[in-house]
Amino acid sequence: MNPLIEQLKKYGPISHEAENDIEQKTKKINKKKNSHFLKKGQLLTSYFVVSKGVFRAYIHRHDKEVNVWFGQENQIFGAIMPMYTSRPSPENIQFLEESELYAIAANDLEILYKAHPELNLVGRKIAEELCVVLEERITSLLTETAPERYQSLIKEHPNLIGRINLGHIASYVGVTQETLSRIRKS
Repeated sequence: MNPLIEQLKKYGPISHEAENDIEQKTKKINKKKNSHFLKKGQLLTSYFVVSKGVFRAYIHRHDKEVNVWFGQENQIFGAIMPMYTSRPSPENIQFLEESELYAIAANDLEILYKAHPELNLVGRKIAEELCVVLEERITSLLTETAPERYQSLIKEHPNLIGRINLGHIASYVGVTQETLSRIRKS
């Protein structure tokens, strides 16, 4: 079965007709390690699920890459600004491994929302989950120390640690790689 449909079904029931229409609009994409799905300034508006691989979202700040979030298999993702505001993306999404993903364009999804009302519930639940994830990240950045953010990352995504280089993890936690090494030793 299409991994995108599998993930959408976790948020609510989907009719066979809707599944068929989603299948028709879904594109399977293979990405090479270090290639991008999205670059700053683009208006790419798609939801996607990675069936194989790991990726990161990052921004540039003071000539440095700052990792904002990481993604892995079996999660639904999309760039918020282009998708919901039609504004260019402030972030980049880069694959850290050879990856396979399934994507659907936001405008195709809008058409499907009208044709299959049950998908509106699914879309709302995805948006709600995204709001929770974003609030947790903001709260973490404002209230946790770097060691606490590192421990949270390990707790929430233990299988990512061995798949992402320490420089990317340090950036996500908000420290230098040397400081992360000290945190990991303590």
